[in-house]
Amino acid sequence: MSSDTIVAIATANGVGSISIVRLSGNKALEIAQKITKKKSIKARFAHLCKLYNSDDDIVDEAVIIYFKAPFSYSGEDVIEFQCHGGEIVASLIIEESVKLGARLARAGEFTKRAFLNGKIDLSKAEAIASLIDAKSKSSALALAKHLKGDLKDFVDDAREIFLNIISYVEVSIDYAEEDLPESVFEDIETKLKSLKEKLTLLLESSKRREGLFSGFKVSIIGKPNVGKSSILNRLLNFERAIVSDIAGTTRDTIEESIKIGSHLIKIVDTAGIRENSSDSIEQIGIERSIKSVEDSEIVIAIFDLSREFDEEDRKILNLIKEHRDAKDIIVLFNKSDLKEQFDTSLIQEFLTIKTDKSDIKDLAIKLESILNRYDIATDEIVLTSKRQIESVSKTLIAIDDSFKSLYSNELEIFSFELSNAISYISEITKPIDYSEILDKMFSNFCLGK
Repeated sequence: MSSDTIVAIATANGVGSISIVRLSGNKALEIAQKITKKKSIKARFAHLCKLYNSDDDIVDEAVIIYFKAPFSYSGEDVIEFQCHGGEIVASLIIEESVKLGARLARAGEFTKRAFLNGKIDLSKAEAIASLIDAKSKSSALALAKHLKGDLKDFVDDAREIFLNIISYVEVSIDYAEEDLPESVFEDIETKLKSLKEKLTLLLESSKRREGLFSGFKVSIIGKPNVGKSSILNRLLNFERAIVSDIAGTTRDTIEESIKIGSHLIKIVDTAGIRENSSDSIEQIGIERSIKSVEDSEIVIAIFDLSREFDEEDRKILNLIKEHRDAKDIIVLFNKSDLKEQFDTSLIQEFLTIKTDKSDIKDLAIKLESILNRYDIATDEIVLTSKRQIESVSKTLIAIDDSFKSLYSNELEIFSFELSNAISYISEITKPIDYSEILDKMFSNFCLGK
């Protein structure tokens, strides 16, 4: 355990009915007793107490709960002050706690201590941080599965397979005189291939769903004055973007968050894209629009039904054709309430939607249907951070390298590559302890050996 005691507000900033101030560390109970003037505070019992400052003034009347180590979130003695909401009362409690020997906690320090004290692994720590900022119901449920330990169990199973394989190989290297079953190396190949298949499926599935956890980005593109800002305003249901008949009014990307179904997405209104612009500022906006398309999972390409297809429309068409294999494309024909002059057959390869000034219901439905495709099945495990994805990617590379050594009968190198694989997969939850390999190796020996 850490020798110092930390304190911080555990609830969001702003006015509310209750604020929670949390103390964690060796002096947490002592500090709480001085603030409450109580000689004893029973563990896991809600105490209604008056809180005092160093001048014996009453600061608040609050509920105090003591979580005795190791049965607390951080694994240390923890005190929670459930005081009246607002920043002032909570700040006064923190001020008194610091006077009595605590220090202000650094960002994430309570969870860091929970990890260091063995209360959680790295996958659970990441899930806690991500769950606070979950972008959809599906992502929240997936992160809750990590809190339950499903990803940890998956990683532990993979580690166990690697350890079993290494134990056989190390024994065959160091104790060649011992008889080993002829099927050992066939079993090794079978187990490795099966594990590689599971890890590959996990990686591919997780990469497709990165937007669930970081937030899906939707870009609205089109030539100038096609109605992009109007569409954004109607989706948001307020006038966020300036709407004008003057082409080039939107010169930079405008980003807003909006909830579609159970998903919170970031929707981006981009500057109108056209072939040539003499305005240097507008040109920068066009470049940012193209970059926004590259960064988005979903692209809404808008065409004006009331105007004939032109070279600026062709530029938009070529742009979405370039990205159609990597992104979901929605083609929206705007201004359907006006006389139609656009040749829609030029874009017949895309699924299209028609809209007018009053109705974008079909667009919202289409967006929701696309987002729902990324939802996670109840029994499915996914990687929820770039760090986890990188760990599995490195594990798969190590497995591929190990196959080369196995087939060439270079067992020492094979064992080395599998040790790397264990290290990489273990980065998801906790670093590998080399004694695990030794224990697994020698547990297979007969008694007396």
